[in-house]
Amino acid sequence: MTPYALTTEQRVEPLGLGEPRPRLSWKLDGDRRGAAQTAYRIIAAASGTDLDDPTRLVWDSGRRDSGETLLIGWDGPALQSGTRYHWRVEVWDETGTPAGAAQTWFETGLLHPGEWTAVWIGRDRVGLPPVDPPTDEERSYPDPALAPLYLRRAFELAERPVRARLYATARGVYEPRLNGERVGDLELAPGWTEYDRRLQYQTYDITGQLRAGVNVVAAIVADGWWSGHVGFDPSRPARHYGAAPAYLAQLVLDFADGSRRVIATDGGWSEQPGGIRAADLLMGQFVDSRREPDGWDTTIGGAGFMPVAVLDHEIGPLVAEPDAPIRVTAGLPAIAVDRRGPDRVIVDFGQNLVGRVRLRIRGAEPGRRIVLRHAEVLADGELYLDNLRRAKATDVYVAAGGDEVFEPQFTFHGFRYAEISGYPGDLAAADVSARVLHNDTPWTGTFACSDPMVEQLQSNIVWGQRGNFVAVPTDCPQRDERLGWLADAQVFAPTATRNADVSAFFARWMRDVVDGQNADGAFRDVAPILVLDREGAPAWGDGGVIIPWLLWRTYGDRRTLEHSFDAMVAWVEHIRRHNPDLLWRHRTGNSYGDWLQVDAETPRDVLATAYFARSTRIVADAAEVLNRLDQAAEYRELHTRIRSAFADAYIGDDGTVEGGTQTAYLMALAFDLMPPELVDAAVDHLAADIEKRGNRLTTGFVGVPLLCPVLSEYGRSDLAYALLHQDEFPSWGYSIRHGATTIWERWDGWTEHGGFQSAAMNSFNHYSLGSIGDWLYGHVAGIGQTPGSVAYRTLLLRPRPGGNLTWARAEQDTARGRVACGWSITDDRLTVTVTVPPGSTAVLEIPTADPGSVREDDVPAADRPGVLGVEPSAAGVTLRLTSGRFTFIANPA
Repeated sequence: MTPYALTTEQRVEPLGLGEPRPRLSWKLDGDRRGAAQTAYRIIAAASGTDLDDPTRLVWDSGRRDSGETLLIGWDGPALQSGTRYHWRVEVWDETGTPAGAAQTWFETGLLHPGEWTAVWIGRDRVGLPPVDPPTDEERSYPDPALAPLYLRRAFELAERPVRARLYATARGVYEPRLNGERVGDLELAPGWTEYDRRLQYQTYDITGQLRAGVNVVAAIVADGWWSGHVGFDPSRPARHYGAAPAYLAQLVLDFADGSRRVIATDGGWSEQPGGIRAADLLMGQFVDSRREPDGWDTTIGGAGFMPVAVLDHEIGPLVAEPDAPIRVTAGLPAIAVDRRGPDRVIVDFGQNLVGRVRLRIRGAEPGRRIVLRHAEVLADGELYLDNLRRAKATDVYVAAGGDEVFEPQFTFHGFRYAEISGYPGDLAAADVSARVLHNDTPWTGTFACSDPMVEQLQSNIVWGQRGNFVAVPTDCPQRDERLGWLADAQVFAPTATRNADVSAFFARWMRDVVDGQNADGAFRDVAPILVLDREGAPAWGDGGVIIPWLLWRTYGDRRTLEHSFDAMVAWVEHIRRHNPDLLWRHRTGNSYGDWLQVDAETPRDVLATAYFARSTRIVADAAEVLNRLDQAAEYRELHTRIRSAFADAYIGDDGTVEGGTQTAYLMALAFDLMPPELVDAAVDHLAADIEKRGNRLTTGFVGVPLLCPVLSEYGRSDLAYALLHQDEFPSWGYSIRHGATTIWERWDGWTEHGGFQSAAMNSFNHYSLGSIGDWLYGHVAGIGQTPGSVAYRTLLLRPRPGGNLTWARAEQDTARGRVACGWSITDDRLTVTVTVPPGSTAVLEIPTADPGSVREDDVPAADRPGVLGVEPSAAGVTLRLTSGRFTFIANPA
């Protein structure tokens, strides 16, 4: 039994940690059945070798009798800033025998505000034109006052430091540079947060880039979310965070003799506009490489640079970046380059993605203007741009001459196709590629099956997650929106946790959600709040309750639940205060309803009241977890009353639900609002609606995540599979049949009978309708956990063969270790394979009509090691398992 995947604050080897009492975790792996941790010991030291010397330890937890592996708080001495700590965990197994050890490290950032000596610097605007929103013409010939900052500072060192760190951030987005080279691989740093409450800084190890003699530290800073176009405002409105970008940085250099030198942003830096004449997240990037100052970030440059302006001595609400940064994680080659004229081509990358184009330019004469435009789909063979709305998504490069490479770094686009105009000569496919960009959350899950269309669906879901996890969980990556919508996030979050470890990503974003709550207790529709400053709608504002609870159930993240709990209570109280009859009809914000439902109209008050009940129940459960027992009792009683009010107002004696839509039934069943004696009737009504439509759905954003899970839970997996395999409109298969490589925003984004939907809102990369992914893992493959389990401590494995599938399998590297469940049917034999990580147990349901047929290695299951019990069940047979890997064979149901 071996510990692996050690993390500190849910990150692997974090550099620049800002948490003074970090939480340590590890996972366990092992083949032996019944393996379990019974004790652990954590030790920490200043170096990896010091861990072997008891006299040099900075912390020794001693042996602790516990099976826990998750988020164990640092209990050693107070951490020092800018210090690397190595830690090792040793574990003992179920026999009390030492079983294995593993080690890792973390490094603290600047833990105290007083340790910052840097000041904010920017362009000295004296004598420069005022900052106004650029016109179309100005985007082609940008005003120098709008161009990104090129900042530099030369300094001399008598010797190379033995350790050097750069702590940096921006009001805008930035790229740090040192001695002519880029520092690190982070993109669009510092990301997007509620800047008035939190501005993240990043930490870089620059030890290897410094030298004795003269060095030059530099940075380029563009508008980003701080002062660029954000959302669907037509301009840079006054309520954006600021009018122009700025930079804050601090180099901390330690030398062999124990001395330290700090070089920080101050009035000694200089600046001038460079080759990047304009850069905007939505609009694109304009580069005139003829105007790039030669060697500007090296010792030979600096001519013409002017002193910077010191903008602010107060550093503001700086925090260390707590989650995985944005990076370029992949490059995709062009699969086709289609010439459309003497100097225009359309490039197909074969995949709708989010990022930018990298273009190698060969033999261009000075001044040649090359224009790149981006689109998700084609219309009549040309780029379909109408759905971008005001986002220009256009990059321009003016060549300096010769062989050059253009890859914009301060913008991103959603696209499969790129039109390139003005390229000199023939563009070879090898000279153009797409660069995939997103928060680099670790991928932890896979799903596969025998149906290529379903596998394409899973691929579309994953690509949608990649493309929309850029700084915040966005709704779409291509048009002038790209906002952190709470409903989109909460319906997709269960699927997201299957595919990747998004624990730190969502925990960080939840701080913005909580900070956005108004004085009356209302969460908002979006976070951060830069547009749409209004009370959250039902299912939208409820994301502030649902996501912290999901992080607790999935990852055991108690801290986020604690931090969010009072805000969760305030949200429920906000609804109750304005709806004393407990039917949520007042203060419903924009009340979107079941957004983008098809051929149905779920009553908005039915949806709202159902979510009121759901949030109240979660608050009661969270209060119990946090040992706030009086509040737990209060909100359980409130939930009971809301449930009764819902039933009285909306449920008929025959099990009908007001509105009669699929989503209305799904919420009543999924949220336990249906009286028990009417459940079967309600399921029949739901099934009848699906069947009368030829096994087609009507659900929108709110109903989709409930659709297949509810059908499977209530014995209609046949219908769930019918919907999965459906390829007529509306369905997932319909978009796939017509070439989708990501999840569409709308079921009717494009149809044979209607063409494109309204360009006012028609994204082809929008993860909400991909929330079926949770069902693929949890019901088709069968990976789940029992109702009271946290972080997959007790697994509930329920593979459900069905539909056209002959096999399916999923794996998840959960917070405790690797879980796998899969099945196949061949020659009328059902084979089920499962993996349970050490320390977890499992309840496995095998669907068979012959419980006695369940065997492993030709031995009855009950007689196999690791099988704690075998019982007949409604599904067929239920086995209770220890940890380990198992393969069972049975006659299928």
